[in-house]
Amino acid sequence: MSEQVVVMDEAGVKRALTRVSYEIIERNKGTKDLALVGIKTRGIYLAQRIAERIKMIEDTEVPVGDVDITLYRDDLSYKNEETQEPSLNGTSIPFSLKDKRVVLVDDVLYTGRTVRAAMDALMDVGRPAQIQLAVLADRGHRELPIRADFVGKNVPTSKDERIEVHLTEVDHEQDAVMIFK
Repeated sequence: MSEQVVVMDEAGVKRALTRVSYEIIERNKGTKDLALVGIKTRGIYLAQRIAERIKMIEDTEVPVGDVDITLYRDDLSYKNEETQEPSLNGTSIPFSLKDKRVVLVDDVLYTGRTVRAAMDALMDVGRPAQIQLAVLADRGHRELPIRADFVGKNVPTSKDERIEVHLTEVDHEQDAVMIFK
């Protein structure tokens, strides 16, 4: 049985997302031409939460989209059990990316391969002026030269450990970030 350590509880997740929201506003000098795109699955909900906080802070709606990176991954070994085909969930970006400063949002940054795939998928939709990255947890162990611009929490881990992010929208539990050893 694996040991579980909670590194962020519900209040910690809320504080981290609030701080990240302020940092996004500050770095971008407001919300003009700003858009958020969540990487499926949990990145979508985090992007929506950040957009809600930005609305409360700036009283401005920031458009939110989502991106499915399935076909852009370099490890298409994860397939639908029944069809043996990649499981596709679709991309929904209901606004133009042209001249936008897009903040990609994901739950955990690990090797960087998911982010690389998400950037490729974004570029197929349009050409943003800039792409930034916001993550709830950065666990290190990069395989590609990718770093997050906004980090909720740096969580040093070994490669033998795994991080799980639980969000109420998906997991029907309390929000939490946990390490399993």
